[in-house]
Amino acid sequence: MRSMKETVTAEPAPPPAPGAERYLALDFANTAIALPGGQFLDLLGTPATANQWLTERGLAPVDAGMREMCAAQLRSLRENVRALLASRVAGLPALAPALSAVNDALTRVPTAALLHWDEKNGPYRAAPHPTTQIVDHALATLAANTADLLTGPDAERLTACGSPPCTRYLLRHGRRHWCSTRCGDRARAARAYARRTGRETD
Repeated sequence: MRSMKETVTAEPAPPPAPGAERYLALDFANTAIALPGGQFLDLLGTPATANQWLTERGLAPVDAGMREMCAAQLRSLRENVRALLASRVAGLPALAPALSAVNDALTRVPTAALLHWDEKNGPYRAAPHPTTQIVDHALATLAANTADLLTGPDAERLTACGSPPCTRYLLRHGRRHWCSTRCGDRARAARAYARRTGRETD
């Protein structure tokens, strides 16, 4: 699988793809962005950008102190989530390593709210969330959302953007197969060019 390196480009990242507002898994999968001209933008490419992405989605505090090992864990899970989305879109069986990676992330942290006792207020329940487990909790949340997307009714609407070189995923609305206006414009321009030059494509 091609490694998507963080690249400084003049072109800004596209807006969230349709469905990303409902499924964090789509937003997560789309943090690896292929841009025209062979450029790539990786929103998880460095510990700082990974921390920013998690913070903006309420999955980590601003001062989480993300390290490269943690950012690499996020990127690894992302590639496995993308592999599962690709399998679902293509109607193919899931790759066993991708399935194992998502299930491993799902079972990484306890989900039960444990019983605690505060000296002033008495007993209360709370899920354990020490700072050392911030990334584990983020991974578990992202994996759970992936499972929800792939097993829910919206899975039928899951598709890949139909405007090369874009590799983002979206939930289809009607006949729309593009993740953004920019990709739609590019696809229409490519079709118009193909018609003018006599090389009609799908």
